[in-house]
Amino acid sequence: MGEALPPEAHGAALCTLPGMGPARLVAVARAWPDLAEAWGRVLDGRIADEPTVAVALGRSARYLPGAWAAAARRIEPGEVLDRHRSAGVGVSVLGGAAYPETLAGDVEPPVVLFHRGRPDVLAGPRVAVVGTRDCTGYGRQLARRLGRDLAVAGVRVVSGLALGIDGAAHEGALRVEGGGPPVAVVGSGLDVVYPRAHGALWAQVEETGVVLSEAPLGAAPERWRFPSRNRVVAALADVVVVVESPRRGGSLHTVDAALERDVPVLAVPGPVTSPTSAGCNQLLADAVAGVARDAGDVLSLLGLSQAAVARGGADPRPSPTPDQAAVLDAFGWQPAVLEQLAVRTALGLGTVAEALHALEAAGWVAASGGWYERVARPDR
Repeated sequence: MGEALPPEAHGAALCTLPGMGPARLVAVARAWPDLAEAWGRVLDGRIADEPTVAVALGRSARYLPGAWAAAARRIEPGEVLDRHRSAGVGVSVLGGAAYPETLAGDVEPPVVLFHRGRPDVLAGPRVAVVGTRDCTGYGRQLARRLGRDLAVAGVRVVSGLALGIDGAAHEGALRVEGGGPPVAVVGSGLDVVYPRAHGALWAQVEETGVVLSEAPLGAAPERWRFPSRNRVVAALADVVVVVESPRRGGSLHTVDAALERDVPVLAVPGPVTSPTSAGCNQLLADAVAGVARDAGDVLSLLGLSQAAVARGGADPRPSPTPDQAAVLDAFGWQPAVLEQLAVRTALGLGTVAEALHALEAAGWVAASGGWYERVARPDR
């Protein structure tokens, strides 16, 4: 007889079956905690004879068991595991020694978890920073600053590597040398970088922290994978912070998952006229979330000292010149056009235009459609 395969082999093989999403895999694993036995049930084509699995399959119970059995006959679990390991992808299964302790007790834990990077970095305080892909310049800068200040304090910033707020939070965390390592949870196989624009960011997170997924190699970033991804983000977090979200934003799925797990939620308040802050403002109005003005509010909720942020908090942006500082002061916290700023500062249009160009390059203001918006104020 050949040597018995480790459970990671059968777990990884189960993940490769067509239509095998996290919820269905949870149902299978609850029916047969021994994944080798679960694989055997798949092979005999009668896996839906178990009522709980049939419920999880829904209408697909009529055809998926046969499709799974046919696919499984062409799959060698040991080869699936070897392929992942050869690609630098670690595999852990629920109940295994390498499985993250923080997820083991979750109400819907991933049965199989794939990772690249250092899974040991999960042992530390973790804050999920989430929000809309279509964020404002202000929201992007705030997410970067929040990610940076949390990393300075040793906090692991958890996010989904999406465009907008997610990516900005990780960009901020990665600016801190020796800070809290970043943690990403993605909705594709670890060889399928999504979004493609974040290829370099993805690689940096892998190098300094860890990227996690429930999807095997080659899995495309299908829409249905992202709500499941969001539940893992919430399950990993000690606190969830929503920086910007419209009223029906996808990040609110993460909020729902956090509330189901009694994970505290904070939200950054925004202008009442801004669609990108409507979801955050509603969370605050409904008393679902507490207020997050800066990293200090988050650290207070975690019971951590803010001293580390104070020590490491020198802003990396160049200090504004006197003319640039005057332009910044003329903004208030509302967007403005060039002509308005020239009137408020009594500086010439050319001087204000030059100042705005420098301030945008340095990260003090953001420009959109001829309007300028201040995203930070220098400490004085």
